[in-house]
Amino acid sequence: MSTVAIPSSLRVHCEHHEFIEVEGGSVHAVLAAVDARFPGFRAALGDSFAVAIDGEVFQDALYEPVAPESEVHFLPALAGGI
Repeated sequence: MSTVAIPSSLRVHCEHHEFIEVEGGSVHAVLAAVDARFPGFRAALGDSFAVAIDGEVFQDALYEPVAPESEVHFLPALAGGI
């Protein structure tokens, strides 16, 4: 199973877990598995996010492969400015 690191801003949607393990051969499948386990996670993540797979950051990465031993980080977009 892949290990998914849950960003601190989204842990409220995942029973405050820092890491969870899910099955999935692609980022899309991993995200779907997280959302199936914790409904509303995908909506809370939003549409603008990056993904890091084993330390490599991808934009628009929904169909990037994820190995069973991979660590996946969802990186929500940051808001701010003046």
